[in-house]
Amino acid sequence: MIGRKEEIRKLNELYDSDRAELVAVYGRRRVGKTFLIDEVFGDRITFKHAGLSPSGIEANGLMKKQLKHFYDSLILQGMKKRAVPKDWFEAFLLLELLLQEKDNGERQLVFLDELPWMDTPRSGFISALEAFWNSWGCSRKNLMLVVCGSANSWIQDKLINNVGGLYNRLTYQIKLSPFTLKECEAFYESKGFKYSRYNLVETYMTLGGIPYYLNYFEKEKSVAQNINNLFFSKNAILQNEFDRLFDSIFVGAEGVKNIVRFLYKRNAGYTRKEIVKGLGMTDGGRITRDLNALITSDFIIKYVPFGLSKKEEHYKLIDPFCLFYLHFVDGKIASASINWQQINNTQPVISWRGYAFENVCFNHVDSIKKSLGISGVVTSTSAWSKKKDDEEGTQIDLLIIRNDNVINMCECKFYSDEFTVDEAYFRKVSRRAEMLLEKSSPKTAIYSTLITTFGLKQNEYRDAFISVVTLDDLFA
Repeated sequence: MIGRKEEIRKLNELYDSDRAELVAVYGRRRVGKTFLIDEVFGDRITFKHAGLSPSGIEANGLMKKQLKHFYDSLILQGMKKRAVPKDWFEAFLLLELLLQEKDNGERQLVFLDELPWMDTPRSGFISALEAFWNSWGCSRKNLMLVVCGSANSWIQDKLINNVGGLYNRLTYQIKLSPFTLKECEAFYESKGFKYSRYNLVETYMTLGGIPYYLNYFEKEKSVAQNINNLFFSKNAILQNEFDRLFDSIFVGAEGVKNIVRFLYKRNAGYTRKEIVKGLGMTDGGRITRDLNALITSDFIIKYVPFGLSKKEEHYKLIDPFCLFYLHFVDGKIASASINWQQINNTQPVISWRGYAFENVCFNHVDSIKKSLGISGVVTSTSAWSKKKDDEEGTQIDLLIIRNDNVINMCECKFYSDEFTVDEAYFRKVSRRAEMLLEKSSPKTAIYSTLITTFGLKQNEYRDAFISVVTLDDLFA
């Protein structure tokens, strides 16, 4: 298995404990939650079941189908034939009986995947799960119950932040995040790819660190060929993935997709008030849940732009797949006729890569900090912009604000060669640092930092930057 070392260590530690464990594993869809549990535990799993996707099933018959599917799993994994349960209380009772029958004193691991799908309207699922755990499971020291789900708002509300019978019952939670660049590199190496790190960043700009998507790449094809096949060829596998992705994890997914599409419009993101106004929404609990779910799933982040107050928190889209899809595929009638190999080096794509690389840097701040020798320094990340009608309006896409009274003002440049600073750019960087200093505390120092692919060309203007971070540093 690639990466996930800490998650694997912790799961095995929980398995070896001498008490009942209730563990929730959650994260963005396609990130590899099921694969992780299957690979770590394998034949140590006593009982496994995955909820049915509600897609294509009439709502009034969904609960019955979920119960029958759960019953079938019980039968296939050793239960003697009984009547199909009429509700979830009966279903969990059957699970108790099966586990008691199989109990030989060793650890019993129950894996319930896609748990949110089982909680159909008015099914009483959560009450039955509470009863199963509180009246039976939590007292069995050899029981470990692992639950997974991609509907992160459900996991947050019903398990992690439950205020009812499951309050404080989780013994551990694992949020599974997308692969880093380093983990993507290890993944491709394990598959025999010969891509350069420049190539790997191109793939990350398109797919992010989502193992499910990375698996579609073919090592005999170039990055451009693979992207063309996945998004722009006839019957391309990922051509409709944006809708599938959100429809599978959100009830009323159109509202969530509208938020994502709106956030895509501005690289720095929008405030909640701007989102509500821009989409004509009601500012209430629904948008709170949707925004929190998108944050938990690593689609967006929430941050305060430099110089603004907490009340002006911005929401920024950072998921590479969504950013690529919305730029080149979504709503494009002729997208199927695009040949990515032909447009790969055109100016519109080159310009897009500039913005995409800024997002790569935003997702790898830990690696940047390590390169700068400040891993142990407490920091926050932000962006900063001046309005267009301000004097010398400008935008700084990444600021690393440190508690040692330094701000790293980062310029992100994706080039195929060393980056060259000329006189005009030298003056621009200097002026940006001056404007930033005007908005900062008198005790703050501004360190101009270049994050680029192959470093900085030596000339009379290279002192525009105090420090330089390269591609190799992002893979640390």
